[in-house]
Amino acid sequence: MSENMAGYIDHTLLKPEATEAQIGELCREAVKFNFYSVCINPSYVKTAVQALQGSKVRVCCVVGFPLGATTTAVKSFEAAEAVENGAAEIDMVIHVGALKDKREDYIAADIAAVVKAAAGCPVKVIIETGLLTEEEKVSACVLAKNAGASYVKTSTGFGPGGATVADVMLMRETVGPNIGVKASGGVRDLDAALQMIKAGATRIGTSSGVSIVKR
Repeated sequence: MSENMAGYIDHTLLKPEATEAQIGELCREAVKFNFYSVCINPSYVKTAVQALQGSKVRVCCVVGFPLGATTTAVKSFEAAEAVENGAAEIDMVIHVGALKDKREDYIAADIAAVVKAAAGCPVKVIIETGLLTEEEKVSACVLAKNAGASYVKTSTGFGPGGATVADVMLMRETVGPNIGVKASGGVRDLDAALQMIKAGATRIGTSSGVSIVKR
């Protein structure tokens, strides 16, 4: 099962104190264990692309991270630059305040602009479930799907709470079968990862990938 599990994992290092050496180690681990991608901050995309050259591991870059409250123009620039630097996937953070204000047109335009800037690379929309009501979770998922996102994602890992089975089930039910659901935040062992996949997750974001697949 550990070999199959590796293909679900975005091997993640998003801490502000992450060093270039640690990013290099993240990439070596990703190659060794055949993780789907490494998930990193924008400034390390070129470093990761170089470290992963010749491997099948993709580079996933976060945008508007971790608060989601930067402007659409800034998120779009971050996404375009990340793709230009070699990122293959973009994980953007929704504007949570705008969602709570029910500014649906703003949210839709924000996501659509990043999808356009990503130039065909999959975009995952982080909705930060720990800050949302059930109604807001559903609304965020619908807006992300309609704006062209490839995935909805539970959490940044920097907000309150993280992925839960109930949230993953709700997100899967809301978006249907044709786009992905990424469970991220607090998924630290194999049992938790398996529960998320059973609930409908198609990707797992975790900094504990090595311990998960080595079990």
